[in-house]
Amino acid sequence: MLRIAVQAKGRLFEETMALFEESDIKLSSHKRSLLVQSTNFPVEVLYLRDDDIPQAVATGVADLGIVGENEYVEKNEDAEIVKRLGFSKCRLSLAIPKDIEYPGLSWFNGKKIATSYPVILEKFMKANGVETEIHVINGSVEVAPGIGLADAIFDIVSSGSTLVSNRLKEVEVIMKSEALLIGYKKMSSENKEILEELLFRMDAVKTAEDKKYVLMNAPKDKLKEIIEVLPGMKSPTVMPLAQEDWCSVHTVLDEKSFWEIIGKLKSLGAEGILVLPIEKMIL
Repeated sequence: MLRIAVQAKGRLFEETMALFEESDIKLSSHKRSLLVQSTNFPVEVLYLRDDDIPQAVATGVADLGIVGENEYVEKNEDAEIVKRLGFSKCRLSLAIPKDIEYPGLSWFNGKKIATSYPVILEKFMKANGVETEIHVINGSVEVAPGIGLADAIFDIVSSGSTLVSNRLKEVEVIMKSEALLIGYKKMSSENKEILEELLFRMDAVKTAEDKKYVLMNAPKDKLKEIIEVLPGMKSPTVMPLAQEDWCSVHTVLDEKSFWEIIGKLKSLGAEGILVLPIEKMIL
């Protein structure tokens, strides 16, 4: 049985649960339980605070953990990165009151900075030769300058709306963060086998993201030009139609370039274009 530590609530929890669901790992909906076992896969989920997950994995309390890179770096526990998951992206940034002119990092010399990430902040400031006073806050860091507790903050930024609402502006991005799958370094061989199957499922889900399955009818005399337009995974599938001069073309398109390619296909005579979502893709 593979034990995975995950955040008990918040955006990372929701996106982790969505990944499990898409990977066909069924879990009980009883969120109040500390430990929940899957009904169809040899996995159990341990719900923890996000800042407790790195230690739980490093000490073997859990075999795996899904945690923000910011917490993984801050805690500096002896757990290894198994996979970058690509969701819950954010950044750790320095922010100051919006009315203050910012000349550069030297502004922070002698200033008091409120943060929940003192290790990352201290390492950055030392590397840049800046002397600051770090005030550790667990909670609403962004209010600290407004109530006179600090001159600036160092905190997670996603959209930046929280900074704006507290009359702050982002001036330095120190690191970028995303969800990580981290692992216990002394995991048993049996659990490593389960991990391989879990990664196979996750890869199939992540590969399918932002991909569309496209079917179209194409005139045979334009088939070569149409195929040249398609950046499919490999060669597109081409099948004959009852109408002699036409064929059916099937391929996979990346959503980022979808509309541009569809426009080119239409100009080359493609008709009856059907677009379908892809749940999983195994390469």
